Amino acid sequence: MTETATHTAGAFTSPARFAVPGRIEVNGEVAGTWQTATLTEIRRETPRASTFRFAVPGWAGHLPGQHLMLRLTAEDGYVAQRHYSLASAPDDSGHIELTLDHVSDGEVSGWFHTVARPGDRIEVRGPLSGFFAWPGDRPALLLGAGSGVVPLMSMVRHHRARELTVPLRLLVSARSPRELIYAREFGAETTPVFTRSAPPGTPVGRMTAAHLAPLLSEAPAGGWEAYVCGSNSFAEHASRQLVAAGQPVHRIRIERFG
Repeated sequence: MTETATHTAGAFTSPARFAVPGRIEVNGEVAGTWQTATLTEIRRETPRASTFRFAVPGWAGHLPGQHLMLRLTAEDGYVAQRHYSLASAPDDSGHIELTLDHVSDGEVSGWFHTVARPGDRIEVRGPLSGFFAWPGDRPALLLGAGSGVVPLMSMVRHHRARELTVPLRLLVSARSPRELIYAREFGAETTPVFTRSAPPGTPVGRMTAAHLAPLLSEAPAGGWEAYVCGSNSFAEHASRQLVAAGQPVHRIRIERFG
């Protein structure tokens, strides 16, 4: 998520409990508690995006697709807070990972990309939102663009770590292969789309019905649960493409930023 991320409200107590169809309950007491997170590792993903790994001994766990609130406090007492999606699978006990774009004039992302070093401490609280969470119990069709792939990658990692047999497919859009976050991790479940430049023989342009058709044609019995994450323009474009292709509106979950 970017520094201006907005999220649909939801809630969580356990993967098996639903307060509203498709909406997982959030434990308000746990989600409202600030915890200290210690930065342990920084990994470069693209020229403008890096993954930041934290040790959080008291982390209660999360579901793929959830996010957290992050708080930085300056020496003069100034406080900045941002929402960021969790990139890590929930099985990574005591650790969480965030992947952040370096946003122009972004005070929080700017600090992470230019100042932060292993050993630095911040505060986090969460997990937050159950609407976009995927417990791993239903076929999932994931559509993301840019840093919108972050919560979707948590789902992919969870699927792999648990060796789940439920079908999962990911269609991810980036300007170029160089800007494709997590490129080294993608496998047969992933279809990349490049909007500015692409390898020889690969079409360039926005996601179209032609990209979605093969994925929707192989939908399992009962169909897909679609998860869409990206900028406002991508979220609108992708959701309209899905509906036009026959995906039921009530089975499209959208998380957008901008």
